Amino acid sequence: MTTEAVLDIKQWGNNLGVRLPVAVSRAAHLHVDQRVRITVENGAVVIRPAEEPALTLDQRLALFDPEKHGGEAMRPSQVLGAEQW
Repeated sequence: MTTEAVLDIKQWGNNLGVRLPVAVSRAAHLHVDQRVRITVENGAVVIRPAEEPALTLDQRLALFDPEKHGGEAMRPSQVLGAEQW
């Protein structure tokens, strides 16, 4: 089954933009905030999901910024229940 839409290209700041109808985005399995790769192949614009490798725990921890994420998840001096110190 082919899902198709005819759309207008609009100015978006210094760029051009197209809004994808929900039927097209669902058929292509695209969602909000998903990263995509856009290429031109034989004169056609092609949008594909960006394949990003899964991060290891060490890589995720290296990206953690306490200022951005509200500090540590648990402070060592914080008593939550019946802990014995």
